[in-house]
Amino acid sequence: MKKILAFAGSTSSTSINKQLATFAAENLKNTYFDVIDLRDFSMPVYSSDEEQNGFPENAIKFNALLNNYDGFILSLAEHNGSYTAAFKNIFDWSSRLEVNVFREKALLLMATSPGAMGGRFVLAAAEQRFPRQGAKTITTFSLPSFYDNFKEGKIVNDDLLSTLKTKVVEFENNVNQ
Repeated sequence: MKKILAFAGSTSSTSINKQLATFAAENLKNTYFDVIDLRDFSMPVYSSDEEQNGFPENAIKFNALLNNYDGFILSLAEHNGSYTAAFKNIFDWSSRLEVNVFREKALLLMATSPGAMGGRFVLAAAEQRFPRQGAKTITTFSLPSFYDNFKEGKIVNDDLLSTLKTKVVEFENNVNQ
């Protein structure tokens, strides 16, 4: 059986995006999954000077971890319309180790936020960038107004829940092709 890695592009201990990524993974029907936390992969801020000192152990560890999965569920937090600094940093280090960060595999790309836009700006940026970083297929989902639409570990808005479940099936089909 295929295996998915789910994580949030956030290091917040109360990440709403990690909650969404976990919930999406729990809706997989025929695929195993693991959930990780980017807080377990702290590393210095990427720069060419830092790279000359060698790759941080956690960058190597995170990059190697990606090889063990058949697809990825990633929910991106949005800071000022873009990736969080923590995600951008791990993404930068990973891309220096392997340009095809997503290993030519399927990606369920999501975002949520407390506001009505649901992280749409970071989704748009990622949709443009990630195919050039090895995302073979990208299925997207945005959850607006997280605190209104997600309670007790699940999406409570029926229309949004139905949409997510459809996206999860599409993603899982892409993984299992």
